[in-house]
Amino acid sequence: MTTVEQAPAETVPVAGRGRAADTATGAATPPRRWPGLVAAALGLGGALLAHRFVPAVGVLTWAVALGMVAGNTGLLPRVAKQALAAVTRRLLRIGIVLLGFAVSFGSIMALGVGTVALVAGTLVVTLVVTTWLGNRLQLGAARSLLIGTGFAICGASAIAAMEDTARADEEDVAVGIAMVTLFGTVAMVLLPLLANPLGLSDVQFGIWAGASIHEVGQVVAAAGAGGAAVVAIAVVVKLTRVLLLAPVVATVSVRRRLAGSDQGTAAKRPPIVPLFVLGFVACVALRSTGVMPTGALDAISHVQVAALAAALFGMGAAVQIRSLLRGSGRVLLVSTLSTLLVTGVALAGVLVLG
Repeated sequence: MTTVEQAPAETVPVAGRGRAADTATGAATPPRRWPGLVAAALGLGGALLAHRFVPAVGVLTWAVALGMVAGNTGLLPRVAKQALAAVTRRLLRIGIVLLGFAVSFGSIMALGVGTVALVAGTLVVTLVVTTWLGNRLQLGAARSLLIGTGFAICGASAIAAMEDTARADEEDVAVGIAMVTLFGTVAMVLLPLLANPLGLSDVQFGIWAGASIHEVGQVVAAAGAGGAAVVAIAVVVKLTRVLLLAPVVATVSVRRRLAGSDQGTAAKRPPIVPLFVLGFVACVALRSTGVMPTGALDAISHVQVAALAAALFGMGAAVQIRSLLRGSGRVLLVSTLSTLLVTGVALAGVLVLG
């Protein structure tokens, strides 16, 4: 028995172990990832189906919610849950990279310098102040940063992209996504109702919605009442925030290193600019060349949503709901203040631009 256990470690490289050796050692190998891929596919299917019946809730949000249900009720077998954890991160990175195909440099520059400055200024103020508030209320550095990132940039996608840099865990991610879903939905309903009392034109409302509401789907829903032209403006403004995801992640990573927050963990700390963020920028650049046919972009969009949803299902499955509920009052307070901040700063900018 001893000989069987030692032989793989001494004579066979880990990457090249056969199926029999894997069975003897119990190591996590590619064949063992299939239960995770199956679970992720089922979670994705459930999220897509739920979104079809309740379209007001996004696919990504449904994926997290279903993952939490599966992970906390015993619906997900232990083997599948362990295998799901192995594939979640890779799916997450694929989704973030492909998100770059949703935006081009040309569409951003068409907004004008003033609007781009408004978007960037609102983003920075929201990110910095929300993170500061979260730390003051002792939410934890990682959770505070993820909530700030989600509210300032692009909701669940931004939270997922910042996870490693923030050194967050699945519960931090789940809390952040829950908050952007809840408060983004509130903003989606309230902002259209406030447009007329505030005397905003269609263009001004489109900019306001795009610069302040969290998720792309929520932006589309809020701007939809104004017609296709308003939706187009709001979405381009929103995608400008998405484009700023890469420099924000890189900047936070550099600041953490300069501040010494990664001291003593040099072997484990992430690179200054994660490779998937560089991939995101490369996809933006490729989209900006105009060589990508519309059909290909549509197909990529579906793959991107599928990869992110499957990954977020896996994240949700790793969350323990009891732990998630701890400190929820402080989380709600920070999220409320952050929502007031992002909508207020964006509205002030819109009014100044006229």
